[in-house]
Order: sequence, then structure tokens, then C-alpha cells
Amino acid sequence: MNLKTLTFQFLERIMRATGYRGSSLPFWGSLTYGESYTGINVSEHTALTYTAYWACVRLLTETLASLPFITYRRLNPRGKERATDHPLYRILHDEPNPEMDSFTFFETLMYHLVAANGNCYAYIDYEDDLTTIKYLWLMRPDRIQVGRDSETKEIIYTYRFDDGSKIIPAYRVWHIPGLGYDGMVGYTPLAQVRQAIGLGLATEKFGAKFFGNGTNMGGILEHPGNMSEPAQERLKKSITDKHEGLDNAHKMLVIEEGMKYAKNTVSPEDAHFLETRKFQRSEMASFFHIPPHMIGDLERATFSNIEQQSLEFVVYTLRPWLVRLERSARRKLFSPSEKDTMFAEFLVDGLLRGDFQSRTQGYYQGIQGGWLSPNDVRELENKNPRENGDNYLQPVNMIISGQLLPGSIPPKP
Repeated sequence: MNLKTLTFQFLERIMRATGYRGSSLPFWGSLTYGESYTGINVSEHTALTYTAYWACVRLLTETLASLPFITYRRLNPRGKERATDHPLYRILHDEPNPEMDSFTFFETLMYHLVAANGNCYAYIDYEDDLTTIKYLWLMRPDRIQVGRDSETKEIIYTYRFDDGSKIIPAYRVWHIPGLGYDGMVGYTPLAQVRQAIGLGLATEKFGAKFFGNGTNMGGILEHPGNMSEPAQERLKKSITDKHEGLDNAHKMLVIEEGMKYAKNTVSPEDAHFLETRKFQRSEMASFFHIPPHMIGDLERATFSNIEQQSLEFVVYTLRPWLVRLERSARRKLFSPSEKDTMFAEFLVDGLLRGDFQSRTQGYYQGIQGGWLSPNDVRELENKNPRENGDNYLQPVNMIISGQLLPGSIPPKP
């Protein structure tokens, strides 16, 4: 059996285990990260039902996946050009593999990295020459164990299939770890934030139960005498049928036979229910380093600072993840002979665009300063070039230090 056949069979097993082609195999790794102090078990699936967590994860994954990932070739002595003839250009920009476009690929990759596992993995499928990359296939992080070979001390990856485990050499795996202790494996973000998620889920459950019951009686009915069990059941059924549920909210409760109602619960106001929910939303945004207004918390957002906060999101929140992916791609996806001339980079220009007035002022200064042409500006604004629009202007009142303006008379010695 030749190498190509073995590789194909191995890829078939990875795709089945990853969930491609309709596979419904169970997760190997434990998705439960323990019971929070509220008594709620936090798992990968229950965490996604918490709205603030879901909003943060969606914002990070979808924003990064929407950015074009471009392969460039360095020019001599300076500059760069798009390397559209390189095999990685199509893989990173358009289609990493035949079953996934680049948006879905990087969205899922980013979810594994920033939320679920703290690590993301892709299997590198080479051509027969073992140097040219043909496809990148996502690998489920809950099925992977990272270790070192006892003899060579090289990093190896053990991938768990339904019928056993398989060791994959490091050159076959594109592994991007998040923040970790040893640089090999990243911490699991969901495990680190499970207490905050547990509290958030508890407040949501409390609110749902409160409005689901539809009545704020929650207390004790005191009867001056003794009620028989059938009488108690009739009273309970009467209250349940006529006063519980949203449709019966705020109806008058009539009690007879000298009974008195004593409230014994804490109201949502006394429990600071709304304040707790607001704080949890703010805390979740803080954990992911996201401006609160970007997940719907507009309490402290103003017209004057919301644009600046959006720019800070790109610079301080998104940029570290982009740099992590870019440098990892250079290390793992380019051959040693290409690393000095080839690189891949995310385009963030669209996210850094300000309002129209700010953009036009910047474009005007760029054209007047000679470092932007009209067609450069039209391309940035997603417009077609115009004739004679590639000329760069040069201010006539500026010259290189030590030179004279054309037509001027040199000073006498």
C-alpha cells in the first residue's frame, strides 16, 4: 500500500471523527467544566445558552472570520504583492478544503481557540512531494492530546478515533495554542470563566422562573383552624389554575375563612436582580476584553466615545489574536525556504475606517502629501479606478534637504 493510499485512509478517519459527512460520533473529551458555586453545571453547550457569553464568542469568531487572510510575497528592496499564484493563497483566502469555505473554517477555528478549548488544530494535507499544502482539515480539539516523544523529544499529537488512537507527527498539524503555562497547550477559557457563567445562568433561570410563575405570592397562607388534605389540595389547585402563569399575572387573589397571606420571599428588586444581570454582562465583556457596547451594553456609551471604543476593539482585542494566527501560519504553513519571502496577513482596513468626514480628510491629506493616488482612495472606498487616477502628486514647496528648487540661483560662496 503506497503513501498516498495511507494518507487518504487517514484523512477519511479524521473527517469521520471530526463530524464531517454527517457523522454523529460522541465527544471524547469531557465538555463539563465543573459545578459552579451557584450549583449549575457549566459545560460547552450550557455556556452557549448564556446570552452575554454567546454575544462575546460570536463577536470574536465572526469578526475574525470575515477578514480576508491574504498571502503576500515580499519585494526587493521593500514592499509586497499578493501571491495569487501560491497554493496557500486559495487555501487561506477562499477554500481550505473542499467541504468548507474560509469563513466557516476560521470561525470554527477561532471558536476552539477563544472559547471552547484554548487550542485549535488543523490537519495539514500535503501533496505527494510533502512540501506543497493541498488542504487544511479542522480537527476536534477534544480528541487531541499533546505530548513529546520519549526518544526524540519532539512534539507529537495523539488523535482519538472511535476505534483507537493514532499518533500524528507535528509537521502534519497546524496547532495554535492560546495563553498557557508551558507554551505547548493553552488554558481552557471556558473553565476559567465558569463561575461567572454559572452566576449569569442562575440569574437568567431566576428571571425565567419568576415570570413563568407569573405571580409574586411566594409565601405562606395561614388558616386559623385546621384544613383537611382535600381542602388543601383544592386550594392549591385553585391558586395554580387561576393565578400562575403569565396569562394570570396581576389577578386578584381572594382568600376565605379568615386566612392570612404572609410573604416570605425576596423580591427581584431586593435581590438586585437587574443590577446583577448588568454586572455579569459587563464582567463577561471584561473577560474577553470587549467594549461593553459591542455586546449590547450601552449604559456608558456615548456618541463621542463609541467610535473610539470600536477602534480599541480592533487594536487591543482583535489584533493579538490576528498576530497569533499570522505568526503561527508563517511558522507552520510555509517551507523554510519561503519564510524570508512569503507571509500571510489579515486585512483590517475595513474595521479601522472612521466616519465619512474623517476618511475624506485622511484621503485628502494622503493625496496632497503624495503617498496616496486617487485610484488608491477609490479602491479603499470599493470603487472602480478611473483614467489617469494612478498619478501621485508632489508638493512643489518641498524638496530634499540640501537641494535647491528648480530655477533657483545658488547662493554665492
